[in-house]
Amino acid sequence: YSALCNESGGLIDDITICRMAADRFLLIINAGNIDKDVAWIQQHLPAGAEATNLSDQKALLALQGPEAETILQRLTPAALPDLNYYHAIPARVADSDVLISRLGYTGEDGFEIMVDGQHAVALWQAIMQAGQPETILPIGLGARDTLRLEARYLLYGVDMDESRTPFEVGLTWLTKLDKGPFIGRDALVRAKAEGVPQRLVGFVLKERGIARAHYRVMDGDTPIGTVTSGTMSPSLEQAIGTAFVPRAYTKTGSTFAVEVRNKAVPAEVVRAPFVPRRVKRN
Repeated sequence: YSALCNESGGLIDDITICRMAADRFLLIINAGNIDKDVAWIQQHLPAGAEATNLSDQKALLALQGPEAETILQRLTPAALPDLNYYHAIPARVADSDVLISRLGYTGEDGFEIMVDGQHAVALWQAIMQAGQPETILPIGLGARDTLRLEARYLLYGVDMDESRTPFEVGLTWLTKLDKGPFIGRDALVRAKAEGVPQRLVGFVLKERGIARAHYRVMDGDTPIGTVTSGTMSPSLEQAIGTAFVPRAYTKTGSTFAVEVRNKAVPAEVVRAPFVPRRVKRN
């Protein structure tokens, strides 16, 4: 998992990079950012490097949940129990050549399966058939968005964009300033030294209401921030959300209010994630 930054340290995208060979890498980028990302990468290729956009040729299916390994193992001879979190292997699944990665966007154990687009429907149908004993179900983007927020995973274009740096959105852990030059490094060195004015925090509402994107965060009558994501958590039966607030309000237990339909609803900052992640780590 990594960040694609511009010269100002702003986030062009958050991406996953898979090292396929010593000199060959696979980049998984956000579908909504394909044109922007590919143009940026092409513009900044070093001498001798080539980049090919395979987006129109590939499909990526996500199988998530505590029974994901059991279901997928029925369709492949690959040793799935040996596949570590954030690792990938080429494999044969239901008569298709694929790349299986142990990761996902739900906070649960599971896999992302990259396959040639022409085989995507057949692979989907094979997975759904294999999962019948576990009552497998497809989920839509709304369900996925709830799951990713409970796990405190970021959504590009909502929780981050080119106006925000990795430090502001909680991606300091992947910003390695001592590993050599990269685009945006100088700006990020300055940002780290100066400190960022706002940071993204997770919060729960203490009274009835649901925080939505762009709702104002208030301290009394003073606006201090903005909600980025919010929903009613089915797991917690409580309204949760994320917001950019000044550093003075970022400690766990800090309080403020979210303006929900002209009503100030009390909120409290909590540690991430909202719901414990259940990813498998060998």
